[in-house]
Amino acid sequence: MGAWVSVLLGVDGGAAAAAGPAAVGLGDLPELCAAEVLLRLDPPEICRLARLNHAFRGAAGADFVWEAKLPENYRYLMEFVGSGEEGKRRRRRAGKKEIYARLARPVPFGDGTKEFWLDKNKGQICMALSSKALVITGIDDRRYWQHMPTSESRFQSVAYLQQIWWFEVVGEVDFCFPVGTYSLYFRVHLGKFYKRFGRRLCSSEHIHGWDKKPVRFQLSTSDGQHMLSQCYLEEPGSWVLYHAGDFVASKPDQPMKLKFSMAQIDCTHTKGGLCVDSVLIYPKGSLQQERVVRSKKRECR
Repeated sequence: MGAWVSVLLGVDGGAAAAAGPAAVGLGDLPELCAAEVLLRLDPPEICRLARLNHAFRGAAGADFVWEAKLPENYRYLMEFVGSGEEGKRRRRRAGKKEIYARLARPVPFGDGTKEFWLDKNKGQICMALSSKALVITGIDDRRYWQHMPTSESRFQSVAYLQQIWWFEVVGEVDFCFPVGTYSLYFRVHLGKFYKRFGRRLCSSEHIHGWDKKPVRFQLSTSDGQHMLSQCYLEEPGSWVLYHAGDFVASKPDQPMKLKFSMAQIDCTHTKGGLCVDSVLIYPKGSLQQERVVRSKKRECR
């Protein structure tokens, strides 16, 4: 943590010797003061500082420190964890640090086809909906679609389109989102990927039709927000997040219904060779590592 910490700890060579045995360092900091420091840090920093000394270790377990890092509606979120009377008892006994740790791991809901979790760094809600949670036109007809098992999906399965005239993927979710601005993405992949002798390969055999007309994305909320955008699908062989739009949540104690879709329904040509993995919802601006395509907004009519 640098030389300045060593000075505070009273272990900085000659300075420590000059100060004598009565020197006061960071180890003598009252636990309440240490907690005030931790309140100004992100959760990973709290965990690292807890290893520094006894005062910070004790403060790092304080309920009021971790409650400040939890979303305001964490009690609602914890209702998805566990079931029955035993689940209720465990939730009542859990400390705030334990609650944060549990919510930072994926919490499934909707028959396991949806899940949410807290971002470990900021404590913000993220959500994923699998392809099986979406309404996909023709999904039950094996001439058009097939479910493909893969480790490249957090749900271990994607929907692969071979060929179809009318392409439409629709979904919805009803949820109490903590206050904030969120972005919704469709995670898709052009081409059928597979492994051979340990190498990842991608077949472009069925890819066609996506350069004829753009795909249209729609997002609407139960409180009247509406977004409409479009773009061409590109970059075969890579997972891409297509940005459908942003929405604002302002009432964490009231469910908000989201409806969203991805469609290319021009029946003058077929289209195919597309993997649909999931729909992702993240706090706006929080995605740094994924390949994101911002679709072009259109006037709403």
